[in-house]
Amino acid sequence: MSSKIATILGVTGALLGSSPASSAQALSREDFRVFTSDGVGIYVREIRPSSPRHLEPLILVHGARVPGIASFDLEVPNGSLGADLAIRTGRVVFIMDARGYGASERPEAMNRPAGESRPLSRAFEVVRDIDAVVQASLKRTGAEKVALLGWATGGMWAAYYASLWPERVNHLVTLNALYGGSNVHRVLGVGSPNADPTKPDRFKQGAGGYALYDAASLWPSWDGTIPVADKSVWRSPEVAAAYARAAVASDPESERHQPPAFRAPLGAIEDSFYQATGRRLFDSCGITANVLIIRSEHDFWSRPEDAESLAHDAANARTVRIITLPNATHYVHLDRPERGRDTILQEVDAFLDGNSRAPAGN
Repeated sequence: MSSKIATILGVTGALLGSSPASSAQALSREDFRVFTSDGVGIYVREIRPSSPRHLEPLILVHGARVPGIASFDLEVPNGSLGADLAIRTGRVVFIMDARGYGASERPEAMNRPAGESRPLSRAFEVVRDIDAVVQASLKRTGAEKVALLGWATGGMWAAYYASLWPERVNHLVTLNALYGGSNVHRVLGVGSPNADPTKPDRFKQGAGGYALYDAASLWPSWDGTIPVADKSVWRSPEVAAAYARAAVASDPESERHQPPAFRAPLGAIEDSFYQATGRRLFDSCGITANVLIIRSEHDFWSRPEDAESLAHDAANARTVRIITLPNATHYVHLDRPERGRDTILQEVDAFLDGNSRAPAGN
């Protein structure tokens, strides 16, 4: 298979909702495929400013359900964190799909009934996917190290990777990520539907290799943490609609289901269950990068203890900073700019540029 899937040139920042001051900056997009050490094809999108100001690339890693493009590059105003970061930071941004997600290669078991396999795409496999993207990004930019930004489970995967290959990571940003900071979690852990009824601190047996999600399944967790009745005050209906469309369209088999639904591997949920019950998949003491830990006040996924424990254990990191985003949700990078999205752009830009200010609200 050819490594290059498609090339789209000359897309401007203005199309994707960048600030007026930066809208003149042209962006090019190129979609391509890389292969992991165990031979899995991984989809990547490169977003390149016309005049990058930094060699070090930034890689964005999605979470447990929705793959990369739907998470980070929606073609509506304020829907592309990838484009806005490329313009704001002057870096080439890479967006990836982990194995089993989006346009990346899916395990053969995902073509069979879910109950015939164990949870697929576990963290120890996804770090291989990240490594393939890291190495490709270094070759394409000529840099020596990368910056990683992971959302939710993507933050856990990115930090796990940074602990295994510290020599390749210069900056690490985790956004609403778990780390095993507590054995109590109201959504994921003991007492949740993920727990085995006979052994409540174990992930439930027979959960299957993957789950199906339709558009309606995307709203409860988002709606539940927006602290106002009118959700459109907090998130743009245009962004929400684009998010749902892109998530469902990410699976070429989605139209086989009624309503249309996309498949997502359950390995991320099993790994997250164990993090939610106090286990740690990795030790952040292996991380030597500069670390920025961002957590939203209204996040349902990560806990304050996760941020604090990750920071505490990262004894070998060059710098560590925790930011709590007041009154923000798990989906803050897709919410309206004034609901925390602008703050993320400002803080990540300052962090990557080495000009981080004093902690805000941690």
